[in-house]
Amino acid sequence: MSAGLPRLVVFAGLPGVGKSALSREVARALGACWLRVDTIEASLLAAGLPRSFETGLAAYVAASDLAADRLALGGDVVVDAVNGVEEARRMWRELAARAPAALRFVEVSCSDPAEHRRRVESRGRPTPPLPAPTWPEVVAREYQPWSEPRLRVDGIRPVTENVARILRELSA
Repeated sequence: MSAGLPRLVVFAGLPGVGKSALSREVARALGACWLRVDTIEASLLAAGLPRSFETGLAAYVAASDLAADRLALGGDVVVDAVNGVEEARRMWRELAARAPAALRFVEVSCSDPAEHRRRVESRGRPTPPLPAPTWPEVVAREYQPWSEPRLRVDGIRPVTENVARILRELSA
């Protein structure tokens, strides 16, 4: 990471791979602001907006604007979102350039499809009124290949092990 710049650590991965557990603990360890896009979208729905592509996009935009405010104060930010498409990833790169901030992407996957499915089907509604995705929705979700470097972690590994690895990489 670049010395002197605030950090923008952006987590990515399909629902159920362990992004929230990891990003929350990384934010705690860094003393960073933790921005969870699902929480923002759930707030929009709770305010009476209908669920749509636009509310999902608005949640990303709101997270980016909140991150910009925190970075402007010199604080670190950890973002928890699927970030499955290039447009979302580009938004974070542009924010890091404008802020400026040291950007690091962390892609979380789950190498065990049966465990991934079990997690998705057993977790209930983590952020009411946002409905939890179904396994068929997760499998069908658009998730574009990456064209840039990122730290890749397997959510099947223990959270403490993955967090320690991520923190080591961020401090390198």
